[in-house]
Amino acid sequence: MPSEKNPVFRKPHIPWYESKTAYGITIAFMLVVFVVGVVGISVSREIEAYNRYVWVPSILVMLSGYLIVTNFIRLIRRYTSK
Repeated sequence: MPSEKNPVFRKPHIPWYESKTAYGITIAFMLVVFVVGVVGISVSREIEAYNRYVWVPSILVMLSGYLIVTNFIRLIRRYTSK
């Protein structure tokens, strides 16, 4: 939660989890998880025995896609607010 006060002699403190680097690392990691989920969906569709478990990679794809979009929106807001 950002500080409400405007400091006079220093830049405002930004927590590490709200930094551009943390957002970038999260987006990169979630892209890897997204690709693994898409590959998992294709493999589970090809092999008949794994058709019942297609929900596991589907959840991975949905959750990682959500995190990618939300972090990307936060990065856009950070760049446009300055």
